[in-house]
Amino acid sequence: MGDDVWALLLIVLGGFLIGGAYSLWKVNRVAAVALGACAVLAVASGALRLYP
Repeated sequence: MGDDVWALLLIVLGGFLIGGAYSLWKVNRVAAVALGACAVLAVASGALRLYP
């Protein structure tokens, strides 16, 4: 697969992780922060792959 497809998949994964962090915030804040950090890394990685 091309780099554009990987970039798009990473950005979509970041969106799912942000949604999971949002829904988990009231139950377990530590896990929500960890998911949020993973989401930021996924979106940043996708953006860097998209714009080298």
